[in-house]
Amino acid sequence: MNKQPIGIFDSGIGGLSILEEINRILPNENIIYLADNKNCPYGNKDSSDIVKLSLKNTSLLIQMNCKIIVIACNTATTNAINEIRNSFSIPVIGIEPAIKPAIINTKTNKIGVLATEKTLTSSLFNKTSNKFSKKVEIYEQIGYGLVDLIEKGKIKETRDLLKSHIEPMLKSNIDQLVLGCTHYHFLIPIIKKIIPKTINIQDPNEAIARQTKKILTINNIQNSLENKYKNVIYVNGKTEIIKNMIKLNGEVNSLDF
Repeated sequence: MNKQPIGIFDSGIGGLSILEEINRILPNENIIYLADNKNCPYGNKDSSDIVKLSLKNTSLLIQMNCKIIVIACNTATTNAINEIRNSFSIPVIGIEPAIKPAIINTKTNKIGVLATEKTLTSSLFNKTSNKFSKKVEIYEQIGYGLVDLIEKGKIKETRDLLKSHIEPMLKSNIDQLVLGCTHYHFLIPIIKKIIPKTINIQDPNEAIARQTKKILTINNIQNSLENKYKNVIYVNGKTEIIKNMIKLNGEVNSLDF
């Protein structure tokens, strides 16, 4: 039994969708979440800056006595996970666009990926996409402007922008749409109104939560106490939007980091 918390970080509120999924699958586990709103979005920063921010966040979570790190950010994962794993001995779980399940399920052999610029141009993403590019056609689209609107709580206002990003992929006959940014999870209800029902949305949140459970079990660091989780969220920007985004069993605090 290990009562230390799980540590999660993201460039802002996007990773809250993963926090919710971990709460559902691991209801005994406490979580500390860092929302780096001050530096959001990561998707338009230089890779070196993304690495520095990711190492800073990981270091802070370790100082807070976290037993495992979940990088709830595609951009941070694809640009910094190797540096994080080389710098710390703690288990680290990252998140990548769900290309593999999209390829398994496609019938048209055409999939679309909506992600940030730094995710799509990262070596890790390109290594994965190139591995499967002979089997399927992959249509990539940068989600310009979406993260900024989500961080401001303007979910409904993303509709026109989303439509302009998704429609070119629809014309290419995709039947799988991969969401390559954790922020985009909150747009799924709007996306479903834009795309036909024949198109599957690939969102990796549940897979990340199950992988977290697996790594906790392998390392024998799961919390076996039958008490409900507590979330502690630290924000270096505005806290109001986070409080309105999800139902929390815990607290939201301001912290300069």
